[in-house]
Amino acid sequence: MEQTTLAALSAFALVSSITPGPNNMMLMASGANFGLRHTVPHALGVGIGFTLMIVLVGVGLMGLFDLFPVLNIILKVVSVAYLLWLAWKIANAAAPDTAGSARGKPMSFFQAVMFQWVNPKAWSMALTAIALYAPDRNFAAVLLVAVIFGIINLPSTSLWAVMGVSLRGWLSSPARLKAFNWTMAALLVGSLALLI
Repeated sequence: MEQTTLAALSAFALVSSITPGPNNMMLMASGANFGLRHTVPHALGVGIGFTLMIVLVGVGLMGLFDLFPVLNIILKVVSVAYLLWLAWKIANAAAPDTAGSARGKPMSFFQAVMFQWVNPKAWSMALTAIALYAPDRNFAAVLLVAVIFGIINLPSTSLWAVMGVSLRGWLSSPARLKAFNWTMAALLVGSLALLI
């Protein structure tokens, strides 16, 4: 891959990884509600899960969607349902120091890895990256795209968790925390526009 193409790929990876989307909204909400230490598995799951997704999309899944267009509709339905459920969970998250069974838990590493498969922004990013930077779906090119995204994605998305953590003091008021959680939930639902 030429240096100019590599620079373009890196810029695409940065812009698409650091801009708002389901992963970033959930990482910010998790950082604000559970703190950085408890959000690290979620952030690692996003970074590693998305990198793995690019490889799998590049080596075969993209062709499967070309072959069976109905898979696009199934993916959209599952994605919408899951994102709406996650938005409800975020909107109703209890305060970080609240005792009792109503308190939520941060997303686990495995849940974050699996979430990439129903995340419309992740699909859009992976399909676009492969189409633009590994159009022949050569394994070496696909792997290079995945590595570049892996290097750039984890720190970019983790910034959102850090932003959430920085808001924890301000969110110590139950009213502000509730407003924040409802805002994050609304933004998550708003990210469904990527499906249309």
